[in-house]
Amino acid sequence: MAGTRATCQIADFGAQALARVNAYRAAGASCGSSGSFPAAPALAWNDALTQASLVHSDDMVERNFFSHTGSDGSSAGQRATAAGYTWSTWGENIAAGQPSVDSVMAAWLASPGHCANLMNARFRDIGLACVNGTASNSYRTYWTMTLGATR
Repeated sequence: MAGTRATCQIADFGAQALARVNAYRAAGASCGSSGSFPAAPALAWNDALTQASLVHSDDMVERNFFSHTGSDGSSAGQRATAAGYTWSTWGENIAAGQPSVDSVMAAWLASPGHCANLMNARFRDIGLACVNGTASNSYRTYWTMTLGATR
């Protein structure tokens, strides 16, 4: 696991996030313009995807930006590969400013594309990091969720 620095000091961060994501996946969801999704298999926590998520959240904090593209031009797939995850498919959700797992999940479920990533039945693994911003950052928190399936 990436450690407490990757959790915005939220108690039971990984367990709370995994339980919330898997509850949504088990229920199915309507993702607005992305359509409705039936129930999907539960995801497993993955340390390599968590490390890839931490690298991206750290990058966004350090350089005070908010984008799926890393400051070095990297994609989530490239960051997952660099962390040692051998993927066949990947997805990424990012968010900024939310103070809790519940609030970030609500934001992602309200966004058709992010909701579709959460409900994508091809994904089997998940990693998540939340890094606190500093006084010089635009946001108080920077969240990155990397989803994937191995080859």
